[in-house]
Amino acid sequence: MIPLRDINPTRRVPVMTVGIIVVNVLVFAYEFLLPTTALESLIRAWGLIPYQLVALEPAAFVRVLTSMFLHGGVMHLLGNMLYLWIFGDNIESALGSLRFALFYLLCGIGAGLGQVLVSPSSRVPMVGASGAISGVLGAYLLLYPRVQVETLLILGYFVRLVRLPALVVLGFWIVLQLFSGVLSLGATATGGVAFFAHVGGFATGIVLVGVFKRRRWWE
Repeated sequence: MIPLRDINPTRRVPVMTVGIIVVNVLVFAYEFLLPTTALESLIRAWGLIPYQLVALEPAAFVRVLTSMFLHGGVMHLLGNMLYLWIFGDNIESALGSLRFALFYLLCGIGAGLGQVLVSPSSRVPMVGASGAISGVLGAYLLLYPRVQVETLLILGYFVRLVRLPALVVLGFWIVLQLFSGVLSLGATATGGVAFFAHVGGFATGIVLVGVFKRRRWWE
């Protein structure tokens, strides 16, 4: 199930959403130009390593933010940017550009903490925007559950373009993350998808979007 676009137009240019995409693409272009050893050093230097955060190493707090703008490959980047492009514009429109930027970063932090909670001793660097984008998906599910999403449905040899409510598309997505995360518990950490970062980001987005939509946060 791959979302391609939502039927939920906005009247304003999603400046911040586009800006975040551009920054991610530029950072990845820099990564792409590095030799393998230099790239590995970059990931280790700026990716989030759970055990360092648990140990309260000062640099780890910076890496919570920097890790959101690094990616492990072309498909990793393209998948994340596709989801951000489809769903980010409406959340930016609902919150305003500056609030959206802060919301996005806080969701990324919540995502990192979610993975750290289940893998506190992991020494594998976490990178990617998917945790922060998961927060955007959580907000979208809460605000626009009935909006139709044009989706590529793939079931074996059956491939069809369908329109499904966001509740179905994003609901299926988060259930898949939870299921995959539970299956990954106890497995030896050698890299791969940080499913509980997705769950943590999604939950953070659901919790925060109501606060960020208010005209005054203290209301």
